[in-house]
Formats: sequence, C-alpha cells, structure tokens
Amino acid sequence: MRRQLLRDDQAVLRIRLRDLAASRVRYGYRRLHVLLRREGWQVNHKRVYRIYSEEGLTMRQKRPKRHRSGKARVDRRKATGAHEIWSMDFMSDALFGGRRIRILTIVDNFTRESLAIRAETRFSGDHVVAVLEELAKGRGLPEKIQVDNGPEFASKSLDLWAYLNGVQLDFSRPGKPTDNAVIESFNGKFREECLNQNWFLSLEEAKYKIELWRREYNEVRPHSALGSLAPSEFAVSSGQVYLAR
Repeated sequence: MRRQLLRDDQAVLRIRLRDLAASRVRYGYRRLHVLLRREGWQVNHKRVYRIYSEEGLTMRQKRPKRHRSGKARVDRRKATGAHEIWSMDFMSDALFGGRRIRILTIVDNFTRESLAIRAETRFSGDHVVAVLEELAKGRGLPEKIQVDNGPEFASKSLDLWAYLNGVQLDFSRPGKPTDNAVIESFNGKFREECLNQNWFLSLEEAKYKIELWRREYNEVRPHSALGSLAPSEFAVSSGQVYLAR
C-alpha cells in the first residue's frame, strides 16, 4: 500500500507554456512567466522554471568568450525622457533566393520603442531622410540621433537635413559599437527573434513579417530593462506618450 500523490500535474499550464514557447522561441522562462501572469495565471516564476525545465524548453546559447575588457564611453549622456535621443543602425539579411536586403532600425533610447524598421534592397542618405521625415509627421524629431560612421549616415543629404531641423548627429567612434549600445542590443533581439526565425520569399513578405514583429516588440514583449513592461506600456506608465502614434 502506497499513498497516491494528489498533486495537480499542471497539465493545462504545461500546454500553455509549451504553446507560448513555441510561438516565441527566443523568450526565456522569465519573459514567458510575465506573459502567463498577463493572461491571469497565478503562478510564481519558480513553478514556471520547473515546468520549463521539465518540458525541455531551456534555450541553449553558445556565447563567444571575451578576452578583452571593454570600457563604456563616458561622455555620452543617457536619455532622461522620450523624444530626446534616438539611435539608428543598419543590418543585413537575405531573401530565400539569396538576394541581399538592408534593414534600417530606429529606436527611442528612453522608452526603447522601435520607431521604425525598414527593409529595402538598397539604401542611400536620401532614403534615410525620407524615413525620418515620415516619423517627424507623427512624432516630431529628437534632439539627438546616435549613429555609426556608415556612408548613409555620413552623407551630405542627412547632414543638411539634420542642420535644417536642428538635430544633432552623434557619431560613434570607429570600431566602437558599444558607443551605440541601445541599438546594438535591439538589433541582437531583432535578429534572434525575427530574422533568424523566418524565411522571406520576397521583399514584400519580409516587410510584412518584420512589421508584425515590431508591433509585438512594442506592445507585447516584456523588456527586462523596463521592469518587464513592453516599451509602449512603459511609455504610458512614465507619461512619455507621443501626441500622434
């Protein structure tokens, strides 16, 4: 005679956790826990971690060893509110047939909102200006934009646009991507959670799926630097909402 265990096996919770992990393959158990809490599950992070491990959902990441210590740039002030500092950068990817595409990413350094992600087969300084002009119609413009030394950002057209609009272009030091750490961190998440998880058959499909991910990032994805709030939620809670969205 042995005592029968009466403990609930959490079958429904297991199913929901597996579903969330399958749809958001780059989320760890802490972000999945936040999503479960939003849905009304009264579970703590320890139980979520236990089930997460038992179901074999643990992410395995092989990170490169760093043999050199880095020193952050100290003369760049941090944003204290929305609309102060934006960051811009370029990424590269390929369509299913091998055709290369370039992707422009723009982030607000305070709210961490993804303001725009634009994919094209080629970009010039004029294209960057056009994207900024489009953002200006709904949001206005920041005091400063942090960029690297790429030819599109160092172009005469962007320089003239910044001068006429009173926007300071803050260039990173050559070979120092940590000078623009906010956009570098965002680009890493974007590549892991969107670019690496999709095959784009066409440029149009790439634009569609990228925009879907951008909206989820802003409105749903818990951000560890924002107290597990999504960027849009943080913007609302901190009173940093733009008049036009």
